[in-house]
Amino acid sequence: MRYDPKGNSIDRAVDGVRFEEIEPPARLKSIVHRFLELKTEGLLKDDYRFHALPDACTYAIFDQQKPVVAGITRLRASFQELNLGRSFHFINVRFLPGVWQSERSPVELGSIEEPYAGDLPLVAFNERLVGQSLESSVPVLVELVEMLRAWELVVENPVTEKIFSHVDDIFSVTDMAEVADLSPRQLQRVLKRTTGFSPHDFLKILRLQQSLRGEPSLAYADQSHFIHSFKKATGYTPGRYARKFDV
Repeated sequence: MRYDPKGNSIDRAVDGVRFEEIEPPARLKSIVHRFLELKTEGLLKDDYRFHALPDACTYAIFDQQKPVVAGITRLRASFQELNLGRSFHFINVRFLPGVWQSERSPVELGSIEEPYAGDLPLVAFNERLVGQSLESSVPVLVELVEMLRAWELVVENPVTEKIFSHVDDIFSVTDMAEVADLSPRQLQRVLKRTTGFSPHDFLKILRLQQSLRGEPSLAYADQSHFIHSFKKATGYTPGRYARKFDV
């Protein structure tokens, strides 16, 4: 798979914040993209603004400072700024798009701030994570993912796997349908059900992620198209975004 979400950033001047990623074991790579940790090393002078670009992923989020705060969430298909305050510690699981079975266990939109009140044992798992580094948390996170897979709340998605494996050859919804061996109408149903996005919006996310990997020509016909699309997604031109935030 070649889908590699990028585009999250912070104010350039902020020090004292650690962001770490660890790949899952090979047996989970068709379900999990990364295990993540976002943590302050002390009390920050100002509130921390986390700028998230669309990546179509679902997240399991665990607040290490408030163990009762946890949940399953995803961002909307647009740029989003989250104010995390001056002190925080989160451990997350980033699931690949389309693997979370939202019809069986709905996801939230946006950030998690309230105590978890659902049926999953997320708080119990979060209590086991508190006080551990991301590396030492991996066995607990793997146990969580394998439990969710056994309950069929996360399953491999053959349609998105085909799309990701040919992402550099996809330039239209028609291309996406051909790669997935589906009619456009079938693709519409499958993507909407498994990712929450229409094929058109899913394509926009893929193209934005492609553009963040390097030259705009990887995803857009010309630079003006890239600038217009990037600004529409993020609220900034690429130049202004790069100057203001670390990406």
